[in-house]
Amino acid sequence: MNTLKLKYTLLFLMTIVLLSCKQEVGFKTNHEDYDRYLAAEPVKTTSKYYELWDSKIKSDSLQLLSLGNVASEYNRFFQGTGDIKYLKMAEQSLQKAVDIAAVGKAGYYRALARNYISQHRFKEALQLAEKAREMGSGVKDTQALFFDVHMELGNYEKAHAYLDSIGNMSDFGYLIRLAKWNDHKGDLDTAIRFMEKAAAKAESSKNKSMLLWSYTNLADFYGHAGRIEDSYQLYLRALQLDPQNAYAKKGIAWIVYSHERNGEEALRILDSTLMKHQSPDYYLLKAEIAEFIGNEVLKLEALDNYYKKVQRKGYGDMYNAYNVDFYIDMEVHEKAMKLAKKEVENRPTPESYGLLAYSYFAKGEKEKALEIVEKHIAGKTFEPGILSKAAEIYKANGKHDKVKELKQELVGAIYELGPVMEPEILRL
Repeated sequence: MNTLKLKYTLLFLMTIVLLSCKQEVGFKTNHEDYDRYLAAEPVKTTSKYYELWDSKIKSDSLQLLSLGNVASEYNRFFQGTGDIKYLKMAEQSLQKAVDIAAVGKAGYYRALARNYISQHRFKEALQLAEKAREMGSGVKDTQALFFDVHMELGNYEKAHAYLDSIGNMSDFGYLIRLAKWNDHKGDLDTAIRFMEKAAAKAESSKNKSMLLWSYTNLADFYGHAGRIEDSYQLYLRALQLDPQNAYAKKGIAWIVYSHERNGEEALRILDSTLMKHQSPDYYLLKAEIAEFIGNEVLKLEALDNYYKKVQRKGYGDMYNAYNVDFYIDMEVHEKAMKLAKKEVENRPTPESYGLLAYSYFAKGEKEKALEIVEKHIAGKTFEPGILSKAAEIYKANGKHDKVKELKQELVGAIYELGPVMEPEILRL
């Protein structure tokens, strides 16, 4: 009997050891892969190319080519630094080009429209797309622009029609939009397949901007699909191309935080990035990681930095969505509600309605929140962040079947939602 008991005890201990090993097995990042990129120099906000074209622009300049090239450089500086002033300076150059162009005006309208999309001025971008169409040149480029704008505005049927109009499986621009459309529909596998084709197209062309765009976006898709190592490797490939790429560094920080649950290392990566890149939302991620590791002082400091950054006038409506959540967390409900309504007016998407529903919910108006969820969100989006808020609203209104249904999806999206959200999802 004692021998049998010993046998089962040993078997039990071996099982525990095997389970422990199994939990430890899995992909892990290596800081030696990315440390050299964290030490990369800040993005230079000038270049010989920029200075050449800038020198040709005077207050009364008719140098259209110079205006377009300088605007392109300003946009590159904005991407590198996160400083809104460069996006606004690009806008000024493009607006001047639009004003004086007699030939090629459609192209300048499209470039300015894309600048407005970056600024979340979507209705103005749509007006510029319509003006570009009136010019008649660059029809396919204008149709692609219409797809982009209508996707942002939530006009999905129109967007799909424009996507069909530019169908060309050998075109990079079509492939990335096809990937975006399938992601919107919730078909992540198909979205990945088309984004992989786009990446292959970028590799054959050796176009650096196309490569960076496809690598970082495909890395995001891989992360959503649970392919963490593939995601990590693509962020590293992006950094090999552009050692200063803040988006790729942020992506690695997220992997370290959400997959490995190593908040301190994630903060080290993020702090290094913030020394050179100043996008306000990076401070919100810092606040979230600080909350995860239990550092309340650091969290409040990061939130304070975020608030100071977004007060800059140039940001306009770019951070409305972030600000709604920020004000809800700070229990400044009237400001949150006002901004959520403005965001719905600017872009009536399920995402915007999700902000409005949660604003009502935070104020205690759970029935109104449920009405918005059922009318504008249910079955219209697959974004875990929106669905988690919808689940809370369903739960408060006693819709337990809906909660159960959403919880299954959300548990599978814990990596995307982050460790701070995990207890909330499990409590649903």
